[in-house]
Amino acid sequence: MTPLLKIDSITKRFGGIMALADVSFNVIEGEILGLIGPNGAGKTTMFNCIAGVYKPTSGDIVFTKGDTSRRINGFKPEKMTEMGISRTFQNIRLFNALTVLDNVRIARHCRTKSNFFRSVLRTRFQKDEERAIVEDSMYWLDFVGLGHHALADANSLSYGDQRRLEIARSLATEPKLLLLDEPAAGMNPKETRMLVDLIYAILDKGVSVMLIEHDMKLVMSICKRLVVLDHGTLIAEGGPKDIRENPQVIEAYLGRGAAHA
Repeated sequence: MTPLLKIDSITKRFGGIMALADVSFNVIEGEILGLIGPNGAGKTTMFNCIAGVYKPTSGDIVFTKGDTSRRINGFKPEKMTEMGISRTFQNIRLFNALTVLDNVRIARHCRTKSNFFRSVLRTRFQKDEERAIVEDSMYWLDFVGLGHHALADANSLSYGDQRRLEIARSLATEPKLLLLDEPAAGMNPKETRMLVDLIYAILDKGVSVMLIEHDMKLVMSICKRLVVLDHGTLIAEGGPKDIRENPQVIEAYLGRGAAHA
């Protein structure tokens, strides 16, 4: 099976600091892959390399869409989004002064075709496209359970709803791969259960998911495969049971108690 995303010997240096060292793994289409490890392990650096924020120092990132596989090293974030890779952030990044609906409408820009002149002249094409943007945005707001908040300011939402809004915005770009950076951080148990249901619903839409998460109960319950980093190095890869029992993982991250949880 051709991987949806292939990480091949990725290294990332910041001056004399080695953030990632020769890391390789694959993301298979139709899976939820967990990327875990202690703080400073290189997880967000890996996300930033995949999303185009950082250019790897060496190695290859290959993304497959349909019958086409492309080496995407060094592509800008907007190009990654256009290709079908979208992400959320560890710290929520919304346009707080805009409405909930407008936060999602902005994400549709990568899928629209109206140019400057069509917008100035308000052509029929531009008006039809603008209506479609609103309809598509409302679809994704309803999908995450926020349709009734469409006209509210983004900063008026609860913390959990802001997380879901960020996911709706990412989904509006029509990704094939969604990168979730600590989506359950700061959520209460009820919000976390809703998040799990949402992630499964996203998978049912044909969107593969890769997530960074420190909530081990959540990760072990929804991920059939996990990748573990420590100090920028891949130390383990496998199913939840294999990861729980891996001595290196126990020593670096999980601890003895977690191994028997």
